[in-house]
Amino acid sequence: MQWETVIGLEVHVQLATRSKIFSGASTAFGAEPNTQACAVDLGLPGVLPVLNEQAVAMAVQFGLGIHAEIPEVSVFDRKNYFYPDLPKGYQTSQMYEPIVGPGEVEILLDDGESKRIRVHHAHLEEDAGKSLHEDFHGMTGIDLNRAGTPLLEIVSEPDMRSAKEAAAYLKAIHSIVTYLGISDGNMAEGSMRCDVNVSVRPKGQEAFGTRAEIKNVNSFRFVERAIEFEVERQIELLEDGGTVVQETRLYDPEADETRSMRTKEEANDYRYFPCPDLLPVVLDQAYVDHLRGQLPELPAAKRERFQGELGLSAYDAGVLSASRAMAEYFERVHAVCGDAKQAANWVQGELSGALNREGLAIVDSPVSADQLGGLIVRVLDDTINGKAAKQVFQALWHGEGGGENNSADAIIEAKGLKQVTDTGAIEAMIDQVIADSPAQVAQYRDAEPDKRGKMIGYFVGQVMKASRGTANPQQVNALLKEKLDALC
Repeated sequence: MQWETVIGLEVHVQLATRSKIFSGASTAFGAEPNTQACAVDLGLPGVLPVLNEQAVAMAVQFGLGIHAEIPEVSVFDRKNYFYPDLPKGYQTSQMYEPIVGPGEVEILLDDGESKRIRVHHAHLEEDAGKSLHEDFHGMTGIDLNRAGTPLLEIVSEPDMRSAKEAAAYLKAIHSIVTYLGISDGNMAEGSMRCDVNVSVRPKGQEAFGTRAEIKNVNSFRFVERAIEFEVERQIELLEDGGTVVQETRLYDPEADETRSMRTKEEANDYRYFPCPDLLPVVLDQAYVDHLRGQLPELPAAKRERFQGELGLSAYDAGVLSASRAMAEYFERVHAVCGDAKQAANWVQGELSGALNREGLAIVDSPVSADQLGGLIVRVLDDTINGKAAKQVFQALWHGEGGGENNSADAIIEAKGLKQVTDTGAIEAMIDQVIADSPAQVAQYRDAEPDKRGKMIGYFVGQVMKASRGTANPQQVNALLKEKLDALC
């Protein structure tokens, strides 16, 4: 039987506010356990929550960024359940009237095609604390620093049909929230994580199969691997005559498998009801329009501009617009050198390779956009050739120019890398190489005309060696061919 995979994602994005969603406690990462949980976060008797206006603004900006409906009124509800890291016994969330309505996100697929994934809604809620199981000798420790941290939960429709589509959607969400500046998107620190709903059905069947929810997956790679394992597990179970149970599962990256945690709760298990301590949130059109006016150019628009205005390929435009930091770096390099294709090649090639080897983000690059743009200028005006350009890049990377002198021009001058373009000087080197290579000249002369092209490489190498790599390769090739052919 042929099976079809059906996937929906619930993405939890930590909003980049300095304080929590209902209290003034800090949201800074890395504090000692239980040092950033105040009376409101702990739900102590007599305390009342006060909504963080910045969290509202960030949620609305996200909604505008995905072309979603922004309801005039949204309401907070209490989601009731009992767990050690939930000190109040309920989570303040939004069930029935969320702050962001239906929208859509465009994803790019491996074949270059795009697909639109519908977003059902996005709602504001507070995070729970964290249960710690290590170093407690069979007991569990509770850190409530995260309790009350503002989250935006983004709920997709079940529109994804493969693990790769799900990862592409998650990457698109990551790009949007980081472009907007509403989250740092740091998955290692828990700033973004997702629950993955997976089911399978026979191809052609309209009804959905029974889904399993994989909780708290925190990397693009793990999302793919968790889905691939779960799809295989469900298909094998069904083909063996079994049934899929609706349940919550976790993904173990070390074992590369999903495991059952508990049976899946339904909405009525949580006994949702409107929060009596918080008034409805009412947004007027002027407020929404003000936030709309603050939106930056978002990834999809930037990608289209890179293709339309700068002439980049769909692939290059997609890579360079995926992150705001990458896009801004590329645009500055292009502004300096004036050649979009060369800028794209260097940013994606030499620079990205060096960053990956060192495990650095582009914001931490030792080579600034201005420095790289200046280097490309010297390649374009034939001051240096490609081989020398790589030497200059390495010198820039290691700061060999020193302080303010760490520029392409300073390094070219200091290392004597300026390309020799003087025809007379190049001819003199060629004449000397020919004179020193009688055997190779004889082989060239005796070869069939269509074989001589491959043989010229030896002579080019000798001339480049004699010039210490500074001779213009195009001129060397042309002059060598002319002189060698004259001897035939």
